Amino acid sequence: MPILLHDTLTSDKRELVPLEPGKIRFYACGPTVYDWSHVGHARSYVVWDVVVRHLRARGYEVKYVRNFTDVDDKIIRRATERGEDPVALAARFARAFDEDMDALGNLRPDVAPKVSEHVPQIVAMIETLVAKGFAYPAANGDVYYSVRKFPDYGRLAKRNLDDLLSGARVEPDEAKRDPLDFALWKAAKPGEPAWESPWGRGRPGWHIECSAMTLAHLGAPIDLHGGGKDLVFPHHTNEIAQSAAAVGDGRTAETFSRHWMHHGFVEIDSEKMSKSLGNFFTIREVLAKFDAEVMRLFLLGTHYRNPINYSDQILQEGERRLRYLYRTLEKVDRLAAGASPAGQPGGIVDDARRALDDDFNTPQVLAVLAEAFTAANVLADRKGKRTPEERSGLAAFARDVREIGTTLGLLQRAPQAAVRALREKAALRRGIDAAEVEAGIAERAAARKAKDFARGDAIRDALLARGVAILDGPEGTTWDVE
Repeated sequence: MPILLHDTLTSDKRELVPLEPGKIRFYACGPTVYDWSHVGHARSYVVWDVVVRHLRARGYEVKYVRNFTDVDDKIIRRATERGEDPVALAARFARAFDEDMDALGNLRPDVAPKVSEHVPQIVAMIETLVAKGFAYPAANGDVYYSVRKFPDYGRLAKRNLDDLLSGARVEPDEAKRDPLDFALWKAAKPGEPAWESPWGRGRPGWHIECSAMTLAHLGAPIDLHGGGKDLVFPHHTNEIAQSAAAVGDGRTAETFSRHWMHHGFVEIDSEKMSKSLGNFFTIREVLAKFDAEVMRLFLLGTHYRNPINYSDQILQEGERRLRYLYRTLEKVDRLAAGASPAGQPGGIVDDARRALDDDFNTPQVLAVLAEAFTAANVLADRKGKRTPEERSGLAAFARDVREIGTTLGLLQRAPQAAVRALREKAALRRGIDAAEVEAGIAERAAARKAKDFARGDAIRDALLARGVAILDGPEGTTWDVE
């Protein structure tokens, strides 16, 4: 079955056809590292992580490149505010970003290039653009790309030059020939990082950075390029223009990337979550309150192209859902212990694969899992002994849902350990002391043993009033947070 994706360039669903059979070269725009990563970053890189996982599960050899922008106006401003070296500040936040992505369960990219380590490639690419007539040095030491030289400009964003011109502006210190032209190289300013170039000391413009790093590590054309919807214009539009001109005849967007994917925003009260708006939560703030797998489940519960609204309440609902999934797995593992799974992976695995083949529809995969877990619970909770066939069926269920979970980055922990971790986060949010709860459970057990059931019920009710549910089961008594 083909893999279909909604291609931003063509605005329709297209089959992902790699240039080289069996191999996919994928570039995702990485973070500009000047602050802690927020939930919007989590959404972006969980999406690309699942894309990479699914492509590999389907047998493709994927080379995944995701960059760090560590030379940028925002980084320079933040470093100036703090009295730090810009490159050092960026390096610190790049390390923090990697830690956050690891915490979320994302696979590391095959290559994570940094702008500061690719200035020679950037300079060489700008030289090529100047030599081919697509770029020009200005009197102030900047180098600009001449937008009108590229016939396909604006195609990705569905904008024409006249529309763009109406909103264009020229800053007083710029020396553009056309208001639409954009900077490839910026002349050095006091206190900014700078490198030598044929046009004098300076630093790269934002857009040329990703083009040069893509070409350095993947060549051109690449098979797939991804990013947030906010990058369609101007960033990806400009990437296409300069890359197509550098490696081809400078006429068509496909010269650079054959397919484009863009994900929707994370929103707070219907506004995009972003640092500039000041309405963001860092990944670390959220993970202090919620298990990382809860955040991952939340992010995959909405199709990647749609906006997703963040709230603690929604994460709490996801937490309850995840506890249910792991508790079901715990029961199933116990009932199916020693049984061989029936048949080969199929059924729900095939259903999940078809959903991901159709524009990476993770909500549909979660719906497939929900139905399967409901059926497994009916069988697991039924009184009486399970037949050998039923035990094999339960073992197959556990195998298959974990295989699906591998692609989603979910359900990979031992169930008991996962339930404990989820309970600890919930207890921490509610100010519940686990030691006090355990003491109450022990006191209740003693009361019940002494046949003082009224005392046992009173302890249970007191714990429930604090948000603690007592769970009596075949393996003994445990507890959870309501």
